[in-house]
Amino acid sequence: MTIQDLHFDCMHFRGDIPCRPNKESGMICPNCTEYKPVSKRILIIKLGALGDVIRTTPLIEAYKKLYPDCHITWITRHPDILPAQSIDIIRAFEFEDVFITTRTTFDIAINLCKDEEAAMLLAECNAEEKRGFIWKDGHISIANKESEHKLLTGLFDELSKANTKSYLQEIFEICGLTYDNESYVLNVDPKWVNNFSYIQEQANGKKIIGLNTGAGSRWPTRLWPIDNWKELIGLLQKDGYAPMLLGGPDEHALNATLHNQTRAIYVGSYPLHQYLAIASYADVIVTAVSMTMHIALGLGKKMILFNNIFNKHEFDVFGYGEILEPSTGCDCYYGTSCSREKSCMHDITVQQVHDAIQRQLT
Repeated sequence: MTIQDLHFDCMHFRGDIPCRPNKESGMICPNCTEYKPVSKRILIIKLGALGDVIRTTPLIEAYKKLYPDCHITWITRHPDILPAQSIDIIRAFEFEDVFITTRTTFDIAINLCKDEEAAMLLAECNAEEKRGFIWKDGHISIANKESEHKLLTGLFDELSKANTKSYLQEIFEICGLTYDNESYVLNVDPKWVNNFSYIQEQANGKKIIGLNTGAGSRWPTRLWPIDNWKELIGLLQKDGYAPMLLGGPDEHALNATLHNQTRAIYVGSYPLHQYLAIASYADVIVTAVSMTMHIALGLGKKMILFNNIFNKHEFDVFGYGEILEPSTGCDCYYGTSCSREKSCMHDITVQQVHDAIQRQLT
């Protein structure tokens, strides 16, 4: 055997270690029966936020349908959330991985982030076809015409408010694809799910209603009043359900207080993989945070999303739930502070939320 016998274009070729067919069956180039040439090498740049990374994962299924045997590389700030079984190479947005990415040749490279560093990365990439947002002439620009719509809606509130396309419609258009109900894909570790099996014991056979009580430090305008959460917990317990408090470090103090006052289930604040496992036990999830909405959808859970400061057309709940908005509207589009004396989130009533949960359980 010589180097000329190697199938460098094979899906299984690793370059530094034996490939799977060799390890499992002793196969050797050039006579390997599992030789499978790569049809397209595709790079996806989606750095963050976490919820945006999750809701970009339907592209994996779409590209695999369009280009069977394609090779997908994804670079992100959240590598742990991505499904390793569905993506060939997952890279973190760190020097070593960026260095390798910019020196690799791709057939298609897509950047779906409007951050300067992501746009610069696409500009540095070696790809025959580039799509999305790119750095050009000292500013962010578009790599293809289909990206213009999403760039402009991000620059002007008036255009953003008038937009009727969902995020998935927009990014599929950018990629030259047609959205066909492709699903989210999450990396959920069964080990962590099993580690939280005691949640079912605490629920004692009752339906579990996950309540994501916060909105993170970035969006205080999305917070629902604490007294409303407390009242909702009481109604759910009266109905015979088991409310379970969800959240991260920003919500820990609030959730601990609500647990002490109401005895709603609360197992604490955990890192991402454990949080996914905890959320997987809920039958319905209520949240004002779009990240947890995307997690709920990725888990195939029924959900209710509170929305006030965003364009609701941006969100697609795939028939898994509904969006509740203040009856009085909101004056603070993408705002981090409220212009009213009393926040519009007070106008989403406990009864509305209670009724929505009942609808999702039927």
